[in-house]
Amino acid sequence: MESEEHKIEVKKVRKVLCIEDEYFIGELYQRALTKAGYAFTVVADGVKALNEAQTDKYDIILLDLMIPNLTGIEILRALRDNKKTPHLKAKIIITTNLEQREDVKADIEKQADAYLVKADLTPKELVEFLNNVQ
Repeated sequence: MESEEHKIEVKKVRKVLCIEDEYFIGELYQRALTKAGYAFTVVADGVKALNEAQTDKYDIILLDLMIPNLTGIEILRALRDNKKTPHLKAKIIITTNLEQREDVKADIEKQADAYLVKADLTPKELVEFLNNVQ
């Protein structure tokens, strides 16, 4: 029988998919989250991002609303549609600087697990936020 002091705690590496077309923001997030122990993937194209998200190999999806070829809202709807994306386990967190009408923002917030304004958040604060996402 193994003693308590010899048990090794294995921490699961959380996987983050960042759907972001602004290279600089993606780089900032990647550096901060990789340093914090996350596995991190950035995809800048909406169609490719949706396909990647639907693999269901991520724990967290950071989803920008304004990306090329498929908007973040279209991706969010497809990910929340059980026919298009069954069994999605990832938490979806909207990351945007886009000003939204209150009704539009409320609709997005109902479908997402969180809504963050990028301009109000440092990479360190993003790490702290994600550390608390269950």
